Amino acid sequence: MAETEDAPQPFLTRVTNDGLRWAEDLLYALVAVTLIGCAFAVLGSTVNKLLTKGGDGIIAAMEATLDSLLIVFILVELLSAVRSTLTERKLVAEPFLLVGIIATIKEIVIVSAFAEKGRDVQNSMLEVGVLGAVLVGLALSSWVLRRKEREPEE
Repeated sequence: MAETEDAPQPFLTRVTNDGLRWAEDLLYALVAVTLIGCAFAVLGSTVNKLLTKGGDGIIAAMEATLDSLLIVFILVELLSAVRSTLTERKLVAEPFLLVGIIATIKEIVIVSAFAEKGRDVQNSMLEVGVLGAVLVGLALSSWVLRRKEREPEE
């Protein structure tokens, strides 16, 4: 008799779980579509910058292009994180660490590129040093995470 009283609970739990899973998948799909749209928009803007800043010199065009392409890489890595979250049904840390690494490298490149254009060189060097330390921390975190994933489960 106790089993029949408990019988509705698993059904209700299952229906609620299925509904929440569907809503979660829908939200992740909307996030993925937004990331894809942003990546294509940034790529289009990059081509436009490359064509229009070409008259300002190749270095200005390359700086604008590199900055934009690194943003596209960040968006693609975030899209990868969404995909792996949907596939594995859990939040995976590695894509976010890669996004942090790419974003840090982007900032190092930008700070270094503009350091000689009138910014205080000492502040630029300090900023590059701090970003370098952040990059080392993120790389170590990624390495530790990969080593941990290779260990057999206890």
